[in-house]
This record gives sequence, C-alpha cells and structure tokens, in this order.
Amino acid sequence: MGAYDAELGILVERAQGGDEDAFAQAYRLVQPGLLGYVRGLVGEDAEDVASEAWLEIARDLGRFRGDGAGFRGWTAAIARNRALDHLRRQRRRPRTSLLEQDVLELPGGHDTAAAALETLSTEQALALVRRLPRDQAEAVLLRVVVGLDGPATARVLGKRPGAVRTAGHRGLRRLAGLLAAAEPPRRRKDGT
Repeated sequence: MGAYDAELGILVERAQGGDEDAFAQAYRLVQPGLLGYVRGLVGEDAEDVASEAWLEIARDLGRFRGDGAGFRGWTAAIARNRALDHLRRQRRRPRTSLLEQDVLELPGGHDTAAAALETLSTEQALALVRRLPRDQAEAVLLRVVVGLDGPATARVLGKRPGAVRTAGHRGLRRLAGLLAAAEPPRRRKDGT
C-alpha cells in the first residue's frame, strides 16, 4: 500500500488546498474499501451512512493532519462513528411495514443482471463477516477491506494493537470455518 498511500497523501494535501479534482480522486481511492467496511457494519444502508461520513470528511478536511495511511484511518473512524449512530437510531425508530419495505426495495431503472452478479460474492462475503462477533468483524473489515495496518485499526477501534491482532486472527479463523461449512463437498476424479 506504500505507493497507494503516497499518492493518497499528495491528493489529500492538494484537496486541503482547495483542489476539488484532488478530493474527487482521493474519494475514488478510499470509497470502495470504506463502503465495504460500512456495509459490513450496517448492511443495506451502507451507501447512506457512507455518504454521511463523506459529508463530515469534506467538512473537516482542513483539520486532518497526516499522510495517506493516516487519512484512510481517519476516514474509517468517521465512517465507524456514523455507522454506530445509524445503528442506534435504527434501534429507536419503528421498522417500516412489509408493504412500505417492498416499495422501498423496488429496483431502479439502472439495475442489471451483470451488476447483481458482480455484487453477489461481495454480499455473500459480508454476510459471513456479519456472523462474526463485532470486534472480530470490525478488525477483519478494517484490515482486509479498508487496508489499514494493525496500529491504525487499533486507533479506529480504540483498542490495543495486540487485541486487534488477536480479534482479526480469530475472525479470519472463524471465517475459514464458516466458508468450509458452506462449501459443497467436492467430487473426486472418479466421479464419487
């Protein structure tokens, strides 16, 4: 991630100076991992939560101090806070009726079979990650999806690096077990 983080650091510095194109490029570099992380926390509301996070990131960009890796960690911390806020609000407000939910989930005009197939494996992977205990799920998402190192992940989660390393290791081991259990048995070459 060294070259990626160096490029990101330069883009952030330019964006702090008012370069909107640099901010857009930084967004394109960070958004996929950030969205994957948020999707692992809140599920289908991830795009809304990530948008809220980016509004805060844009607003507070001038206060950020650090390099590209630091920026990824800073954005992940903001996204995590927005996701936790979203989950708290969700617990307080009543759920929509089934009819309202069906209407809200109607596909837009841009949905295609190709887009559905493209996201299927990602959705399946995130569904497995959501089955992990929360500390393990967040450690795996921040390390694997966002690409943060151990100390940056620890800062985002407010934990010690050793605790994050242990949670990540346990989470990956548990994911391997879930994947093995979900995998259909393989046939041998002789057809049995």
